[in-house]
Amino acid sequence: MRQSTDYDDLQIHIRTLKTPRIETWHNEYHHRDYTIEITNLEFTAVCPKTGLPDFATLCITYVPDEDCVELKSLKEYFLFYRDVGIFHEHVVNKVLEDFVEACRPRKVEVVGDFNIRGGIKTVVRASYQKPTQQ
Repeated sequence: MRQSTDYDDLQIHIRTLKTPRIETWHNEYHHRDYTIEITNLEFTAVCPKTGLPDFATLCITYVPDEDCVELKSLKEYFLFYRDVGIFHEHVVNKVLEDFVEACRPRKVEVVGDFNIRGGIKTVVRASYQKPTQQ
């Protein structure tokens, strides 16, 4: 049984958070695998416990399929988190889920490299791979 903490109910809304839409465009080279790496050196969110800002480098590495992500919309998506109280682990997993929903890549990895806070450094990785067609 999970023990109750002061963090209960701080993050139950994360999966249903209404974020800006990540737009896409048609990939004319979907017949081949190639990798796109997108790095946001200035990602900011808020610690849900203290209300203090959390800073990170957020990197998305993906192999597109039919669609590629439009970067301006992704930038607006990232900016949304500036005022959101969210744990590091939830940031990375929410970004992964929204990214997969938007562009349905063949595979993707999201890495959140969060700045040191209170002497502790956090790096969170989450990945997805499209099931193979048989």
